[in-house]
Amino acid sequence: MRIGHGYDVHRVSDDASRPLMLGLVRVSDGGGLVGHSDADVVTHAVLDALLGASGLGDLGEHFSDRDEQWRGADSALLLARVRELVHAAGFVATSVDVTVVAERPRLAGHKSSMATALSAALGCAVSVKATTNEGLDAIGRGEAIAAYAVCLLEEIA
Repeated sequence: MRIGHGYDVHRVSDDASRPLMLGLVRVSDGGGLVGHSDADVVTHAVLDALLGASGLGDLGEHFSDRDEQWRGADSALLLARVRELVHAAGFVATSVDVTVVAERPRLAGHKSSMATALSAALGCAVSVKATTNEGLDAIGRGEAIAAYAVCLLEEIA
């Protein structure tokens, strides 16, 4: 078994038309995050956890923000690719746990949808929790959203 940990953070965009994607779910049509891809911090934290656990480096090594082919990339595509890489390395995800840190929007009504979408994409159990930063720092002021993820991989027999 292998354990991986992932983290990601993105600033909130000033572009009111940029959608907010979290955990493969469109949470809102505005208030999205700044990023080279779709800036889905939840999925990106999961990707880093999977890559780390399987000894494959990190998100930036595979999907560089300097590479134009990843501009605006859908994180579902990145997740499918990472799942293939993890499998090729001899592992399969068996459990993922995610914590999203955001002052707004309130995520209670979206956690289940995120868990379902991520679970379907990974083929394993995924839990999603949400918390705030109690008004502290950039996240607490609503200027950014962050996510932490932990995954468990098993070797393919």
